[in-house]
Amino acid sequence: MEVKNCVGPNAEQISGFMEPGPSGPIYMVNLLKFKQRAEYADGRETDLTGAEAYQVYIDAVTKLLVEFGGAGMFVAPVERLALGEVEELWDVVAIAMYPSRGAMRDMASSGTMQEIGVHRTAGLAGQLNIETAHATGVWLGTDR
Repeated sequence: MEVKNCVGPNAEQISGFMEPGPSGPIYMVNLLKFKQRAEYADGRETDLTGAEAYQVYIDAVTKLLVEFGGAGMFVAPVERLALGEVEELWDVVAIAMYPSRGAMRDMASSGTMQEIGVHRTAGLAGQLNIETAHATGVWLGTDR
């Protein structure tokens, strides 16, 4: 299995994003790898690390998630790889909930997302973004 961190989706992933998707909420699992230093596409000078630039994005996107009916669910630094092998570990794992794939698509195309997205791309070296669906998932250890 080849693992490739990316900052944007490929054509096949964009096509899948445009499909209706499962009914009910989706949970996006984000495996994030940051640049050492933030690099803005417009060439602006900054002293921010990649993680700090991404935090600017997170502070804004967390509020935007709520506006579109979603929520940030979990974020934590990666401590170690307990099983398996990868060439390099991600820095952070984050999980966000969207009420639907359509809501995520609407949020991604919003003007606010376009404004704040510059901090995401400035800070990220790459990521894996894995969509899971509530409708087909199972809650473990709860009565949900």
